[in-house]
Amino acid sequence: MTATALAPETQPAEYLQLWSDSFSQVLGQITGSALASAVRSDVSAELPSAAESDLWAMVASSGGLRGEMALRLSAATALRLAQAFMSEPAAPEVELTAEHREAVIELLRQISGFVSTSAKARWGEIQLRVELTPAAPSWPAAATLWLQAGDAGPAALMIEFACSAALVAELRSGKAEAAKADSAKNEPVEVPAAASATVTREDSGQATGALDLLMDVELAMTMRFGARQMLLREVLELTPGAVVELDRRVQEPVDLLLDGKLVARGEVVVIDGSYGLRVTDVTALGPPRTP
Repeated sequence: MTATALAPETQPAEYLQLWSDSFSQVLGQITGSALASAVRSDVSAELPSAAESDLWAMVASSGGLRGEMALRLSAATALRLAQAFMSEPAAPEVELTAEHREAVIELLRQISGFVSTSAKARWGEIQLRVELTPAAPSWPAAATLWLQAGDAGPAALMIEFACSAALVAELRSGKAEAAKADSAKNEPVEVPAAASATVTREDSGQATGALDLLMDVELAMTMRFGARQMLLREVLELTPGAVVELDRRVQEPVDLLLDGKLVARGEVVVIDGSYGLRVTDVTALGPPRTP
């Protein structure tokens, strides 16, 4: 995939740095030794050209950060990662098998879990779904960077990260909104009471009209009972019958999420053999509807 030349400030280097840090952390825990990695944009002479044997993975982001990112790994890089993940001896002459490919995807999923946790402070709750794809994405890359692990040169592990235009726009928008928020904190603006009331009524009417158009749209809701951070070794040691303790007591309400956003809390009930939720607290989503 050809990289699009972009100014440094438009490239999602901050987000990909989280991937680089998480990559080093996870691989370091698996191998038992530190592994340095870095995000680069000047590897055209070092990165092998695209080949049919390349492994492609798609990372779809939702929640506080939306968009897609395609990852390309050469067969050699994918094999080395799979062998490390599966605790196999390094054997570059071995053919990359379907089992190796699945191991790489599982590794990327574990790395994405670390990314989600690290990104929470910057972009809020985000969900990352990693899937193996048969070929390069159909959309053109809005920005392309590379993750290099190990020393530079032919022996380095290189992964190409191609970001969709939607993801780049989200990353740029997030920076702009953060800058505006900081500016607003330092420069308070006084608004006359009468004008403020007028704007509120007009905005409320417009928002209510927009909501009316969406009332028949079906939305996927999720119940969240709690969460817990675990070390990679703890995850790998999970077996049938293992008990994972969450950070929430039985008496505490559970969360009802819409696309990763909290909309309500309540008590768990059983309805005809299925789980249900008795709502006890609702988070406002918009202006109230008029009769």
